[in-house]
Amino acid sequence: MQIAIRMDDITPDMDWERFHTFKKMLDKLGIKPLIGVVPDNRDDNLHRMETCDDFWKYIKELQDSGWCIALHGYQHVYTTSKGGLFPLNCFSEFAGIPLSHQRMMIQEGTEILRQHGISTDIFMAPAHSYDRNTLKALKEFGYNKITDGFGKRPYRWQGLTFYPISFMLSRSFKKKKGITTMVVHTNEIDDAGMKRLEELLQSHRDSLISYENFGMAESVDRGFLGHLAEYLLAVMKRILVKLKSQIK
Repeated sequence: MQIAIRMDDITPDMDWERFHTFKKMLDKLGIKPLIGVVPDNRDDNLHRMETCDDFWKYIKELQDSGWCIALHGYQHVYTTSKGGLFPLNCFSEFAGIPLSHQRMMIQEGTEILRQHGISTDIFMAPAHSYDRNTLKALKEFGYNKITDGFGKRPYRWQGLTFYPISFMLSRSFKKKKGITTMVVHTNEIDDAGMKRLEELLQSHRDSLISYENFGMAESVDRGFLGHLAEYLLAVMKRILVKLKSQIK
């Protein structure tokens, strides 16, 4: 199976040391990921270091070099307890919010990126959580791709193309066919975790692809039953993750 990589929670005050450590791994492998940029970060949990003054210039340079950029929400603040259409979590910045307000968030976030010369048609929902109003608002502002969902290939649903993430990465690496996404939060990885990640990438280097290649993969239509199966899998994974955390 081919594996693309996405990096979440990219902000001016993220843990830059860990970001650059992971970037060096990708550079060595010749892999260019998708990065989810938070336009106006207000999430205290993402404040890790002093703000990088050249942040937007650097992000533009990454995009120009072949990295893909996604709009990662607006302020990354969870204001509802809704799981939305892909309920991996029971909290959201978008799901459960009126359409008019979601339009405002997406418009404001998009404008911030554009002010810094960055354009994208890819959306990355904080907490993987979005609803039908989110999809409506995204289409109104020119977004036609979402990095989320489960599946072996990109799929079309509700007028958008979804690029799946891995349900279980260890199983994804063992499969022979298909294409999916490995989700990485560098802010949350300690030194030991970073070493294990490097070993994982090196051992599966032949399976890794740049996200740009994922974007060129052929997509298929998905109907009601396919979405229902995905919804139930998301609920199952949320329960499994919760049980695992309780055991620890």
